[in-house]
Amino acid sequence: MRFVSGCSDSTRTIFGGGYSGPASYNIIEFVTTQTTGNGVDFGDLISTDNNAKGACSSSTRGIFAGGDEHNYSNRTDRIEFVTISTTGNATDFGNLTGSRAMISGCSNSTRGLIFGGFTPSVANNIDFITIASAGNATDFGDTTVARSRNFAASSPTRAISGGGSTPSGSINTVDFVEIATTGNARDFGDLIGASTGAAACSSGHGGL
Repeated sequence: MRFVSGCSDSTRTIFGGGYSGPASYNIIEFVTTQTTGNGVDFGDLISTDNNAKGACSSSTRGIFAGGDEHNYSNRTDRIEFVTISTTGNATDFGNLTGSRAMISGCSNSTRGLIFGGFTPSVANNIDFITIASAGNATDFGDTTVARSRNFAASSPTRAISGGGSTPSGSINTVDFVEIATTGNARDFGDLIGASTGAAACSSGHGGL
């Protein structure tokens, strides 16, 4: 399985979507984070355009956004959500500002942010949503470099996004924004090496 997206609250970690040839994967699974054991079926995402979604969460909701059906085809702008403490199929939340795949997401307890992506050209968009409500995403600002297959992570106040793929290749740039505001990202620093398709996590995010 490739390009799976994940999010969590303080008890459960949820995984959704991904690609397992020859098609993308619509199953959502969960684990109880403090234990060990195999994934358990949670429900299904809305459709099959689930390759390389962006995900984020509050302490109650898990969000899955964007994606495609693999090979950069049939990109979607759909945002969907689940209630993490229950099980069941995802529900429509709204739409991103544009159809994108190969994106990354992170959040604090109030806002979810979606960075970058492939549109079919690489994108510098940052979108945000208010997780407790439902509705379309709003433009937050721009990343310093347009990229897809980037990573994102957050504290309660800051979101960072870095790495990724540009038309010139992988990059090592890391950006940050203040989640409570809007505006363009600023330079945070550099990764040790250029990276594409990396994952990131943090000790404080919207689900904790």
